[in-house]
Amino acid sequence: MREVSFAVHARETVAVVGPSGAGKSTLLALLAGLDTPSSGKVWLAGQDLTALDEDGRASLRAARVGFVFQSFHLLPALTALENVMLPLELARRRDAAASAQAMLARVGLAERAGHYPRQLSGGEQQRVAMARAAVGEPVVLFADEPTGNLDAATGERIIQLFFELNAASDTTLVLVTHDRALADLCQRVLTMDSGALFDSGRPS
Repeated sequence: MREVSFAVHARETVAVVGPSGAGKSTLLALLAGLDTPSSGKVWLAGQDLTALDEDGRASLRAARVGFVFQSFHLLPALTALENVMLPLELARRRDAAASAQAMLARVGLAERAGHYPRQLSGGEQQRVAMARAAVGEPVVLFADEPTGNLDAATGERIIQLFFELNAASDTTLVLVTHDRALADLCQRVLTMDSGALFDSGRPS
């Protein structure tokens, strides 16, 4: 990456677009504290991620960040409910089961709570992943190609859910996507090309 510098405001929805290999996923990982930059600083919710060690970044992510991956990253040995409960249990929330069940209901999967990932369709798995990312009411929700492995109809439903959850919780949303329709729903579009970042402004 080359001198990437930008700010995302609270409750803003931002899409990062660009060709494959441009550095979009790397940028998202840096913003979420999953990776560390070789130079420069990354600030998240008022804290300098580059000043924290790995445990510190993990604690900040657990308290402030939700992350949705293209490949879902659900734990195969856990049910849908248990996958959604996981971040709450790690935070030692006593209401983990009830909150996870309520979030599954919000994404339309109340009846699938006891199913394992292998028993769910791709769209259902992505909804579980969204529920897991959103259940802790994060300050920022990151999503890396959230519709990339889904058919068009399922992708549209997932997009709708993203913005419903964003509006309901006043969460800041930053997503990487090749889906122009999804990008155009965001308040701002950033374009990456060859490691450089350009602010494309608001969609037309």
